Amino acid sequence: MKIELVNRLVMFLSLLLAQVLILNHVHLMGVGTPLLYVYFAITFRRNFPKWLLLVSCFMLGLFIDIFSNTPGLASCVMTIAGLVQAYLMNFIAPRDSAADLAASIKTLGFSRFLALSGIITLLYCLLFFALETFNFFDMLMWLARSLTSAVLTMVLMLAIESVRSK
Repeated sequence: MKIELVNRLVMFLSLLLAQVLILNHVHLMGVGTPLLYVYFAITFRRNFPKWLLLVSCFMLGLFIDIFSNTPGLASCVMTIAGLVQAYLMNFIAPRDSAADLAASIKTLGFSRFLALSGIITLLYCLLFFALETFNFFDMLMWLARSLTSAVLTMVLMLAIESVRSK
């Protein structure tokens, strides 16, 4: 358990630094920004305490908010992503799998991991950009930003997973 907490802390810090120092400055065609820190919420194991999952996701979102000048936005949506992950993991994981199954390509398989991470990432991006603009007058721009960011984030997550699973 202590090793898992150390691994979580290292992942927390590395995703925070990557997002703040690098990824916040990447804007594909002025529309898409990878929001890789949502990967932190996706990779929790199945029987991880839900209160700790929510607090961890909130804290990462809070630090992202502090360094990205988005007051309350990332912390709100990261908390929702953590909440969704806790229940979606039980729905997507195989019934006969271990109780402490962690979400990764190696343990879930490619299609199940893609479904889990795709749903959470798309939901995250839709909520993030809806709350950021706080209006629906320019629906096409909102959808373009959400979908482009979700695709960029998924590509980065799959790249990290391909390295982690070996």
